[in-house]
Amino acid sequence: MPKNFHSIELNSADATTHLAQWLAPQLRAGDVLLLSGGIGAGKTHFARALITTLLTETEEVPSPTFTIVQVYDAGTCEIWHADLYRIVAPDEVIELGLTDAFQNAICLVEWPDRLAELEPDNALSLDFSIQPVEGCRKLNASWHNSRWNQLLNNLKT
Repeated sequence: MPKNFHSIELNSADATTHLAQWLAPQLRAGDVLLLSGGIGAGKTHFARALITTLLTETEEVPSPTFTIVQVYDAGTCEIWHADLYRIVAPDEVIELGLTDAFQNAICLVEWPDRLAELEPDNALSLDFSIQPVEGCRKLNASWHNSRWNQLLNNLKT
């Protein structure tokens, strides 16, 4: 199946927040977002905005850099936010329970290259890159699964 692409210019941190807030209510259990990009590119900012939008009760949403995984209650399902930067082997991902969460939770995975062959086929890949203009980011979305076709093709930013 060919890969689909969509690029979005995000001209501020607020634009990144608005995109996450728009996407959040459209997600469901079993959706996996793979967040890639360099340090400071906006992965955690996007994840935090998306998670905050879905929480049933207000709570702090810290970066999972040191805990590796943070789990939240979204009412209808859990949200798993994983930062795999410190993961060395794909086996560690299995030990964390992340591959099981791919089936029944909304999963946001930073540094998804650490998944290797464990990357789910139904994932939406979001690659953030810093642009020359201060505060601007470019987001390249790619996917194989038709679940994302209408959603991303209707996105206007």
